[in-house]
Formats: sequence, C-alpha cells, structure tokens
Amino acid sequence: MRRLPLALAALCVLALIIASLLVGGYDIDVPALFTDPDARNMFVISRVPRTLALVFAAAAMAVSGVVMQMLVQNRFVEPTTTGTSEWAALGILLLTLLMPGAPVLVKMAAASAFAFAGALVFLGVLGRIALKSQVIVPIVGIMLGAMISAVTLYIANTTELMQMLATWRSGGFSSVVRGTYEPLWVVGIIVVVLYLAADRFTIAGLGRDMATSLGLPYKRILFIGLTMVALATGVTAVVVGFIPFLGLIVPNIVSLVRGDDVRKNLPWVVLSSVALMITCDLVGRIVVFPLEIPASVVLGVVGAVVFVAMILRQRGKAHV
Repeated sequence: MRRLPLALAALCVLALIIASLLVGGYDIDVPALFTDPDARNMFVISRVPRTLALVFAAAAMAVSGVVMQMLVQNRFVEPTTTGTSEWAALGILLLTLLMPGAPVLVKMAAASAFAFAGALVFLGVLGRIALKSQVIVPIVGIMLGAMISAVTLYIANTTELMQMLATWRSGGFSSVVRGTYEPLWVVGIIVVVLYLAADRFTIAGLGRDMATSLGLPYKRILFIGLTMVALATGVTAVVVGFIPFLGLIVPNIVSLVRGDDVRKNLPWVVLSSVALMITCDLVGRIVVFPLEIPASVVLGVVGAVVFVAMILRQRGKAHV
C-alpha cells in the first residue's frame, strides 16, 4: 500500500462502482442506456442511488471507526462494538411508536441523538472500570449493546414491530431508490470536517493529559468527534440499517500499513471501505442470483473473521 499510488486505488474503486451500476436482476448494459428507456429509468431510479448509498454508508462507518479509535485509544472500537448502533436502533423504534409518520430528517435526528447518548454511556462506563487489556474494551461495548438490543427486541416484540427491526438489522441496499438515499450526502460533510481537523484528532489520540499539555481543547474535540460519530451512525441506520465491523477492520489494516496519521490515512480508509462494501454487495447479488444476500451479512462474515484474527494477534503480542 505504501507504493501503490492513491490514484490507482481510486481507479480500482471506480471499476467496482461501474460494476455495481451494471450488475443486478434487471439486465442493463451501456448500449441499453442510450436505446432502452426502461433500462435508463431503472439505472437512474435504482442503480445510481444504490451505488451512491454504498459509497456514502461505507464512508460513514469508516469515519466513525477512525474517530472512535482515536478518542478511546483502542483499535477494537467502532459503532457496532460500542453499542452506538444499538442505541440508534432504539431511537428509531421509539420514534416509530410515538410518531409513525415522522419524516426522514426527524428519524435521523432521533437516531443520532440516541447514538450520541450511547457513545457517552460507553465512555462513562470505561471511565469507571480498570482495564488491563485492550481486548476488554470492545467486550464491554458489545455487552452494553446486547443490553440495549434486548430492550429494543422486547419493545419490538410487544408492539408487533419485529419485522421492522429485522429489516433494519439486515442492512441491505435492495430497497434504496431515488428519494431515499439523499440524507447520506451529509456524510460527505463529516468526511471533510474530519480531514480538516485530522491533526487535532491525531493529537487527541495521544490521551487527555498529553493533548491538554499540547494546548488542545480535549473536551471540545471529544464533543465534536462524538457528534460526528452520532450523525454518521444515525443517518446510516435510518437509510440502510445495520452495517457491522466496517469501521473496525479497514482503519486497522490501513494503520497497520501506513501508521497513525489520520490526515494521510483518511483517503485510504475511505477508498478501502468503499471497495470492501461494494465487493460484499456484489457478492451478495451474484452468489444466489436472481435473489440477493444483504451486504451486511457478507460483511459480517468477513468482519467477524478479521476481528477474531485481530484479537488473537493482540493476545500474541501481549504474551511476547
């Protein structure tokens, strides 16, 4: 990766994007876009929004993973291993009960607010327990997430909203069409803000005491970082649902190869996350064609294997 030009990586991602635009149950090729009105409508209404949703959702979860890993100083955290995504799901469910016809922006606000609260709870719990291993941190987050998920499951079961909850957890992109993915554009703003403030997050990753001694307003950076994670998680949860492990495995792999400079790593993290997300989606579309396996299911398998490998690698280092 050190020798691979960023432009070449971008071309590889572009090739995957083109493949995503052309692969699907409805046969579309380049000549059909100019000669077949139905193919052109399907392309504009379904394929383009779906592909853009894949790109934005991948960027959102990747950025969330980078921010949380720097703020918590732990390689094993991201929204799905800290309970943040489960809190977002609880917010969506409660809003569905209280305001069934709520507009998308209100759903995004509720999901983001609950995700922010979940991140604060996670940090509060970490501050009250003594941790001797980095591996314990994600375990604490997964336990907190499981508790919130149990509450969400109980409420959904008693209110006959299990189907909605199951759809959210599937994390599929098959239902994304024009008019539903547009809120994900806010992720672009979050990525730009992170890039501009990358040096501050790198310093914050050194710890509260070190960052404060260097003149960094640590609490302000912490608040900004948690707000970015909450927005990205909330928007993604509303539009496409649950996306596991993406913000965990990609930033770790990039950091392993390129170091911990957030500004230099961010383009690689975003491109790699988009490539992995689109690849998982393409696999899900192809292996059982014309049916479809949700991208999050494929990603969950890949992410779980990499997550376990990371834990084993960390334990090996501890023994050494």
